[in-house]
Amino acid sequence: MALMGLVSYAQENAVPVLKYGYLSYDSVFQSMPEYATMQANLQVLRDKYEAEQKRVEDDFNKKYEEFLDGQASFPKSILQKRQSELQEMLDKNIAFKKEGQRLLSQAENEAKTPLKQRLAAVLTQLGEERGYAFILNTDCNAVPWLNAAMAEDCTETVKALLK
Repeated sequence: MALMGLVSYAQENAVPVLKYGYLSYDSVFQSMPEYATMQANLQVLRDKYEAEQKRVEDDFNKKYEEFLDGQASFPKSILQKRQSELQEMLDKNIAFKKEGQRLLSQAENEAKTPLKQRLAAVLTQLGEERGYAFILNTDCNAVPWLNAAMAEDCTETVKALLK
């Protein structure tokens, strides 16, 4: 609303019209050469966590099968001890999985930070060079309509600057 009022005021009072750029941030971000490397590194890390998770699940399943096979013959104290061990293993496995997800998310955020900083620097440079008042991100239908007379799609220009 404020932007429309500003444009209307500018047209009525002969104030220069705003010029702005727009782009698909996700498209530009994913086109960066470093993005593929980052994704590959994250996949290696994900694979390591998944392999460890599979290993601990296999260990749990083996112990659980042994418990089921012998539970009828175990004295009550051994049965309770084994149940307690299985519960402890299960709790540790769940905690490991949650911690692994948290660490993967943290690693992804840390890996994206330098790429986002580089992209921000390129957008700043382009905005200053082209005299944009701002650059809009059109992802997720955030900007359903743009006035083509005042706007410029700078997606491909930014992609070229990032290569």
